[in-house]
Amino acid sequence: MSEKEMTAPVVSVGADTEQSSQNLIDNSLTDFDPNFKRFDAVQRKFLQMMDPPYLKTVSMSELLDNVYQSKPPLMDGLLYRGTYLFVGAPKLGKSFLMTQLAYHISTGTPLWNYKVKQATVLYFALEDDYPRLQRRLFKMFGADGTENLYFATQCKTLDGGLDEQIRGFIREHPDTGLIIIDTLKRVREVGGADYSYASDYDVVAKLKALADSCNIAMLIVHHTRKQQAGDKFDTISGTNGLLGAADGAFVLSKEKRTSNNATLDITGRDQPDQRIQLVKDPETLVWNFEKAETELWIEPPDPLLEKISNTLFAESNSWSGTASQLCEIIGDDIKPNVLSLKLSINANRFLKDYDIHYKASRTHSGRRLSLWKDGVSICDDRDKHFESSSTV
Repeated sequence: MSEKEMTAPVVSVGADTEQSSQNLIDNSLTDFDPNFKRFDAVQRKFLQMMDPPYLKTVSMSELLDNVYQSKPPLMDGLLYRGTYLFVGAPKLGKSFLMTQLAYHISTGTPLWNYKVKQATVLYFALEDDYPRLQRRLFKMFGADGTENLYFATQCKTLDGGLDEQIRGFIREHPDTGLIIIDTLKRVREVGGADYSYASDYDVVAKLKALADSCNIAMLIVHHTRKQQAGDKFDTISGTNGLLGAADGAFVLSKEKRTSNNATLDITGRDQPDQRIQLVKDPETLVWNFEKAETELWIEPPDPLLEKISNTLFAESNSWSGTASQLCEIIGDDIKPNVLSLKLSINANRFLKDYDIHYKASRTHSGRRLSLWKDGVSICDDRDKHFESSSTV
């Protein structure tokens, strides 16, 4: 027998056995424990995000599948959370209208028949002093004060610490909903000669990033140029970069400077264009609503949402189950995946119009839908209803 034939293969019993056992454990965890799979996926995603050239993307399927929370308006149909320019000629009454908006939002009282969500307001009245503000407030509202409206007549510039000042105020007043900066010129760097498109866009973009991160509305008071234009929004002083970076704009204008009549033009990314006619009270200097030249479009009721609301919530405050089960319950000729998609897209409308919350989650047994009204203990009640709905 040759030496080659007589030589037995060397077996590393400990190492191979340990490796095989570890592979078996890993495979077992991966195959039978969905939580381990999710943890492994999260870990891989985290490592990817730590990579400097990482680019965050969202697939179309993920985009359609997610439920995105909308930002509730401060004034329904008029003022939404985001960053807006408020523009008008000097001495036209912009500051009085800003004070009026600030007061109504801080007190939660309707303005011109627009519903108002009460919130704390910070007003940077940078062209005023406290005695002038005192006289203005008393003239407009008398002795009806509010603890939720704050004024500042001095602040830092945008690149000099204004964002830290605003964040500090919001930390002290977490219910802050509106910040007014009157005027833009006062928070730009002193002596800044560069008023190019890029510079204009950058200054508003910084304020927008701040407003978005704090989930507030921000009104930036600015002036119009002397030259007239067919489009009111083309009269905004500066370049188009200001409006380009903002979420929208309000333009206050008069046919005659001495007149008490004014027009308020409104445009925005998430709202319809509007034109409102206002009249200023010569005694109180409050702007009163005269008429709206454009009627707000009201979305008609959605038959599917109506059916779900009437069917599921006639005698109960919550329901959980699969999309297939929901299709069977409402008896609608719609595919489960289409139903789930429509609920995800209309989740905010479902809450606004029907006071019904919606959430979709993935479990080891598939996709689970949960619908409930305020006051329901979500975790306990959803689990209980899921068990009962599984038998439907």
